[in-house]
Amino acid sequence: SIADANDEAQFAELRTLGELNTIAKRFGVQTMIEGPGHVPMHKIKENIDLQQEICEEAPFYTLGPLTTDVAPAYDHITSGIGAAMIAWWGTAMLCYVTPKEHLGLPNRDDVKTGVITYKIAAHAADLAKGHPGAQEWDDALSDARFEFRWEDQF
Repeated sequence: SIADANDEAQFAELRTLGELNTIAKRFGVQTMIEGPGHVPMHKIKENIDLQQEICEEAPFYTLGPLTTDVAPAYDHITSGIGAAMIAWWGTAMLCYVTPKEHLGLPNRDDVKTGVITYKIAAHAADLAKGHPGAQEWDDALSDARFEFRWEDQF
């Protein structure tokens, strides 16, 4: 829930994950830290910054995060917003969310919708971070639009 985003309990869990990460590193075990699922936009950067500090920059993966709780059947959109933001600030991996999140089990179309949403979110983050190829892809699409090359836009 958004209500407990970045609260003491969530940060206590993050500190525990940091301790476990330190122990694992001592034994040569690689770790990946699971991030929160519900964080409003204005708290995302604080969350990832603290994770990177406490967990010594261990790879962070997130399911979203969902940026609001008031969009049942549209959680793929609210989480896509959070995913773009947290990816821009350095999360290592995004786990997609489907329209069925919190409502039921996804079907094939739900999974497709979730994956497409997250591909867009990841590209938006790549563009913001200046990743090679991201701007070129946008430029190519812009050229296709300008030149009315409809098929090239897909």
